[in-house]
Amino acid sequence: MIKACGAEHVLLSVLVVLGLLSLAPGSAAAGSDQVVVYTSLDKVFSEPILAAFEERTGIAVRAVYDVEAAKTTGLVNRLIAEQGHARADVFWNSEVGRTLVLKDKGVLAPYQSASAADIPARFKDADGYWTGFAARARVLIYNPAALAGEAPPASIFALTQSGWRARVTMAYPLFGTTATHVAALYALLGAERAEAYLTGLVENGLIVVDGNAMTRDLVVAGEAAVGFTDTDDAWVAIAAGKPVRMLFPDADGLGTLLIPNTLALIDGGPNPTAGRRLIDYLLSHEVERRLAFADSMQIPLREMVERPPHVPYLDAIRAMDVDYRAIAENLAPSARFCRSLFRR
Repeated sequence: MIKACGAEHVLLSVLVVLGLLSLAPGSAAAGSDQVVVYTSLDKVFSEPILAAFEERTGIAVRAVYDVEAAKTTGLVNRLIAEQGHARADVFWNSEVGRTLVLKDKGVLAPYQSASAADIPARFKDADGYWTGFAARARVLIYNPAALAGEAPPASIFALTQSGWRARVTMAYPLFGTTATHVAALYALLGAERAEAYLTGLVENGLIVVDGNAMTRDLVVAGEAAVGFTDTDDAWVAIAAGKPVRMLFPDADGLGTLLIPNTLALIDGGPNPTAGRRLIDYLLSHEVERRLAFADSMQIPLREMVERPPHVPYLDAIRAMDVDYRAIAENLAPSARFCRSLFRR
């Protein structure tokens, strides 16, 4: 049985409708003095960077953010709904799978920024439709007190065992990086093994909540011993002195999923020139450094970018060997299964 802390089923539709109203016709007039960006990176992290761009360039930034419970998905659906009459210039996605979905649907325009020249090729679209930067990792956050002397799980696959019954929490897996993580498991394990694993979690009393921040908070409170979350959410708690730690799981096996932020230019956006300038800025070393030193603990994709001691280099992480294209292709089938398994 799933223990759920409930998001309403209509949330996504409401988000899209309200978003469409918030940018009424004529409110995103073309020009070089403004840029409209949709972003799923938490506002507390993205807003200061956008403000710095605005101050430096004099280009007014109009940002549209998402909500925690519908991470990424709401903005992606909005961009699809606006196709042909685009209101955004740039999509700053906090993950990668659904950015590829937008490319496949013709929502994006190619742009190869000079700022991305030294970003590794595996984090960029060969045709220039998206570019990755500043990654997060899917980690396990745990509360040593709630473990009561037990060792934390080294693998996500241990969490289906009876000793972890009703002690593990995860965000509802139709949104954000949790959906990306599930799609990655489909890509690597195949549908049958991935579905057996997810079913095992549910049968073991998995606590399902509305987002990665809520999984963190349950673990901080000791209401769950272990939670699936991202490095940024985990580090916010650790930096604040909360009684939790995190680990990069499956270091001796499948590895940890790395999820870069992605940037894409919107096809037919009202301010393409300003959109390209914003992308150039966001892909700079300066921004990767700033995200690494912020509480978001984003992991630079370029070794030469300065970072604090707690932010690892890519070669220190055993990363899942999964193609981002395969993740995108598995988002729909994994979502269909999760809708039936994770009933709200």
